[in-house]
Amino acid sequence: MGTNPFELHMERLPRTIELVRGDDGRAQLRYIDQRKLPYELETVETADWWVVVGAISTLALRGAPALGVAGAAACALEAAELARTRGEAPCDTGYFAEFDDVAERIASARPTAVNLRWGAERAKSAAHRRAAEPGATRADVAKTLYNLVKQMEAEDERANRAIGAAGAALLAPGSRVLTHCNAGSLATVFFGTALGVVYAAAAKGLIERVYADETRPVGQGARLTVWELAQAGVPTTLICDDMAASLMAQGKVDAVVVGADRIAANGDTANKIGTYGVAVLAHENGVPFYVAAPTSTIDPHLADGSRIPIEQRAPEEVLAQPIAGVDVWNPAFDVTPARYIAGIITERGVFEPARIAEALNG
Repeated sequence: MGTNPFELHMERLPRTIELVRGDDGRAQLRYIDQRKLPYELETVETADWWVVVGAISTLALRGAPALGVAGAAACALEAAELARTRGEAPCDTGYFAEFDDVAERIASARPTAVNLRWGAERAKSAAHRRAAEPGATRADVAKTLYNLVKQMEAEDERANRAIGAAGAALLAPGSRVLTHCNAGSLATVFFGTALGVVYAAAAKGLIERVYADETRPVGQGARLTVWELAQAGVPTTLICDDMAASLMAQGKVDAVVVGADRIAANGDTANKIGTYGVAVLAHENGVPFYVAAPTSTIDPHLADGSRIPIEQRAPEEVLAQPIAGVDVWNPAFDVTPARYIAGIITERGVFEPARIAEALNG
């Protein structure tokens, strides 16, 4: 065990997303508006599922594990609204025609991150099961979904801490870690996946420094990763995306740890655009490249990464004002082939990419 030259302050990190009861007793989703970071920490509360979908679409609320909880929470808000004036009414055909439509719209808000659909579908299934019970009312379904989301919040943090512990075991004292995008506490309910590994390793005195790619074009590394690392007290250095190669060539990176938005059955992994390039650089420089993600990010129905849908985002993220004759290509994600991944770190342990489907049976 090493000795940290710094103090770790996880208590300085706020919870990213949380379902609460408002002053009027109604369910409300409280989340950090991540568009305002790093210079302003703003928390939003809403009882409207459509506001949550807007937050997801505009990246005010982001990160695969957080989106899983957000998907279920948005469904819980809709169930609460359907019960607000007719709480004692049964969940008839008309009820589920509306609820199921909303659940699908929530699940479709962003196509690449499988966790969002996973969370919405989990809430939808729970609603149907509760409604099928004798005498069940709309109020009963709303309560069931509220409790489900609170359960998912706790599950997420437990999974992240387990991922952190498993990943920390891969790092040596004095490790210098490079990460891309933000797979930290801000991408989860609390603690993080890739940065969860960093935090767990830091607690054991193993971390010397974290290098954070800025992550063009939206700057999740520059705005979010460095902010939360600084809050936690972890030494961090921000680099432009095109500086990672030189940093590795100079021997200043001991490991790369990133998150994931979807993992195919063969271990191919979709993550924020630019991750594939970092993986190739790591391979060329002999630096182990790890993916940290909960098992809810694994999509066993996709044989390989070529089948992962890639979200295309607005050109304004790349070019603020259009230039005549210039087109913009702006995919939000790319796919890293399994051959570049040294290991996939889950809450059930570390798996070789080709064996990642086994994590679902753990």
